[in-house]
Amino acid sequence: MIALLIRDLRLAVRAGGGFGLALAFFLITCTLVPFGVGPEGGTLSRIAPGILWVGALLSCLLSLDRIFALDHEDGSLDLLATSPLPLEGVVAIKALAHWLVTGLPLALAAPIFGLLLHLPGPAYVTLVLSLLIGTPALSMLGAFGAAVTVGLRRGGLLLSLLVLPLYIPTLIFGAEAVRRSAAAAETTTPLVLLAAITLFTLALVPFAAAAALRVNLR
Repeated sequence: MIALLIRDLRLAVRAGGGFGLALAFFLITCTLVPFGVGPEGGTLSRIAPGILWVGALLSCLLSLDRIFALDHEDGSLDLLATSPLPLEGVVAIKALAHWLVTGLPLALAAPIFGLLLHLPGPAYVTLVLSLLIGTPALSMLGAFGAAVTVGLRRGGLLLSLLVLPLYIPTLIFGAEAVRRSAAAAETTTPLVLLAAITLFTLALVPFAAAAALRVNLR
């Protein structure tokens, strides 16, 4: 499993789907917002929690189609399906690799981008915490979408349409936690619900994604 994780990390970087692309997209999103809504600090600080979470969510979408596509093209996916490692484990490892090169860097860099949007000071810790809790669910749900669309031509658009509705609960509670923190309100409830969504996703989605892969590999 460790060898598969290291291999996927190397492939993600070499294929151009590493943290640099996601961070660049996140930066562009946060930079363009002041041009669209104006540079007034009060307005930016009010919308900053939602914009930061939407930017992180969209950045995670950029490399989802590569989770299984490269292995499907060179035949490695068929070998993994017949290996001693359960297909559910393969899905979990690939989702972990995606999170390590996308979700984790986004969570760590989010405070820097929060400065561009005048995010209130008390919300920075909650922003990082909410992204660390919520982005694993984004990667796992993305792995499910990638498993469903693997082998399809122009599957990237279909993948986005499939995954985005599944991202909505994570987006709602993640942004709400940051919004409450910015207003100096209690953040326990949205963070607990966000963690519950992530745990539920990590527990069930690998089995659904593995089943989709088995159907597509027949």
